[in-house]
Amino acid sequence: MTEILRPDQVRDRYGKLFCKGFFTIVDESNGIAQVIEQCIARGPPEWDAVNRKRAGGVVKDVRVDGHSLVMDTLIGEGELSFGPVSEDLGGQGLKSLVLDGDTVLTTWVGLAGASVGVGACIPQAPEVIEAIYPEGFRIGGAHRAELQVRSPKMLRAIIGADDTDTKDKGASWALMMNLAQECPVGRFLEHKIIQLNPLVPNKTTNCCSTAVSFAVEERKLEELLRFAQDYLQENTYSEDTVMTSFTGLKVPPALADFGWRCKSEIFTIDDALAAAAANSVEVREVTGPKGTIGAVAAIGCFDMGLRSAGLPQDFK
Repeated sequence: MTEILRPDQVRDRYGKLFCKGFFTIVDESNGIAQVIEQCIARGPPEWDAVNRKRAGGVVKDVRVDGHSLVMDTLIGEGELSFGPVSEDLGGQGLKSLVLDGDTVLTTWVGLAGASVGVGACIPQAPEVIEAIYPEGFRIGGAHRAELQVRSPKMLRAIIGADDTDTKDKGASWALMMNLAQECPVGRFLEHKIIQLNPLVPNKTTNCCSTAVSFAVEERKLEELLRFAQDYLQENTYSEDTVMTSFTGLKVPPALADFGWRCKSEIFTIDDALAAAAANSVEVREVTGPKGTIGAVAAIGCFDMGLRSAGLPQDFK
């Protein structure tokens, strides 16, 4: 018989552990997902990252950012392969990630001491709805632990903005950071400053646009976008502020190409609107149209890492 426990009940059973956040973000159109775990230290995410990538399952890529572990996964089920290291080192892996209504059900396997992380630590995260334990479940020692964790199905929403300042007042990057920190909807994930072509004739000083991303439940997506638009409306210094938004884990290659070209070429507002329309980017004119190009480019460049902040000549 299975046993279903809430995070507080898991904490009562195993003691307070270390998982501060657990987000399951899905992109159904591309058949992919992203699992983000936030820890109180860097060591556990680093160890987990190596072991989960080794085990395979539905994990395609793993990286550690500060105290957070980010896993890119498939939606579905995969075979785990702990290999001969399991006899001496234990192991840990994500066997499946499937959708169940407005929730995500992940299946975890842990061997030996690694079973504590998936069996007792992750299930305590505040975002977890419940953990489902099979009969006879045990962690630690020489045990093999397998369980399921149910969490909200979330989307990644990227919000871009440009032309929020003037030559005398404001900075778009700071305004968007404040927006992200004050937003009561979803969970703030990343903030990016997008360097654009400094030779364009219409700019303030640095010619940068900005974008932020959130993990948000689908039913709250419009509430998130409305908050962002209202925040920009109330706090911008410019009469030409534009907000853009994109939902998904994979920025379309054509949109990324447009964003990259905005670092060295000069485009029109119509060019940017066409790129947005072709790549599922929503454009909202907040106070005026001139920020359209930078706001669309901010979405296109969002997942470029350091290239987001640089110009083409910086990477030759």
